[in-house]
Amino acid sequence: MGSMLAYMTSQHIQSKNDASIYDGVPERYKNTEIDLLGLISTLWESKRIIISAILLFSVVGFFISALLTPKWTSQAEITPAEKPQWSQLQKTLSTLQVLDVKPSLDKVEVFNLFLKKFNSESLREEFLTSSPLVAGKLMASNPDAEELRRGIVLLSEKIKAVNNTTVKSADTVPYQSWSLSFTAPVAGEAKEILSGYINYISALVVKETLDYLREEVDLKKNTERESLAMERERMNTLHDTKLKRLNYSLEVANAAGIKRPVYSNGQTVQDDPDYSIALGADGIAEKLKIEQSIADVTRLNADFRYREHRLAELDKLDIKDITFIPFKYQLSPSLPTKKEGPGRVLFIILAALCGGVIASVVVLVRHALQQQHH
Repeated sequence: MGSMLAYMTSQHIQSKNDASIYDGVPERYKNTEIDLLGLISTLWESKRIIISAILLFSVVGFFISALLTPKWTSQAEITPAEKPQWSQLQKTLSTLQVLDVKPSLDKVEVFNLFLKKFNSESLREEFLTSSPLVAGKLMASNPDAEELRRGIVLLSEKIKAVNNTTVKSADTVPYQSWSLSFTAPVAGEAKEILSGYINYISALVVKETLDYLREEVDLKKNTERESLAMERERMNTLHDTKLKRLNYSLEVANAAGIKRPVYSNGQTVQDDPDYSIALGADGIAEKLKIEQSIADVTRLNADFRYREHRLAELDKLDIKDITFIPFKYQLSPSLPTKKEGPGRVLFIILAALCGGVIASVVVLVRHALQQQHH
């Protein structure tokens, strides 16, 4: 009996303490549990509003997706040139090497020059400005100079070159590869502009390369011509010195009474290193006569004559305008088959979901506000 009384007393105290927790709290805040069935029921009662919002957002999404400018990207992949692309230029380089012209030029250097020019902002704008296709599209809206300039800059930003070789894999990949791309509203235009820009840059690289070779040939000709002139002057000076020495030697031989070569009669004479008299006066006189008859001392120098011949061949050399490709296509400019960005159906579905979520939130908030007022 006593234990039951104690139990009832504790329950009374517990109940009293629990009730005291909510003293001074408004009645609408005492029940804080979430009634999921109630929320679902509220949403079901407002299903017409939610469905109407979904349909409205779907229609709006359809029109927005129709108004959005489509994006088509044409891509190309290139690597440094190989023998087939380099054959015409290699013939010219071989001819230059035979003539001792050794320009610093290789496939990788020309490939890097192409990439450098491809990424040039000024060259991009120059090409787009001169392109009939781009000019026709931009001039259709009759823009002023500032708007035209802005349109060209925006288009140039869509021409991209990306290195496919990462820094980590640079040591393991046997070759370097670059992806070139251009994005346009029409698939055919994307391919045409990318292909045109690649050809435009290739022509500039070919022209600059040939101009470089011509400059190297001209430099070699000027250097060789000046070098031959200096060598000729040196040889003439040596020849004049030799004639003077022979004259002095002839005077010494006559003064010494030595007419014939000293070795012909068994005589032994200690010869003068500056004015040799070993040939005797007759021999020295004959040698002097022969030396004086030489009009061009270079005729007896084989190396000088070879260099003159090489210079003559360089003068006749004409580096003609040849065609070569500074890279190799691993993938030529492609015709895009898939539009970038979300498709129209996916865009409409996302718009419908957004409309349903917004409508449901509005319905629940309105229901909560109505409960507060009650």
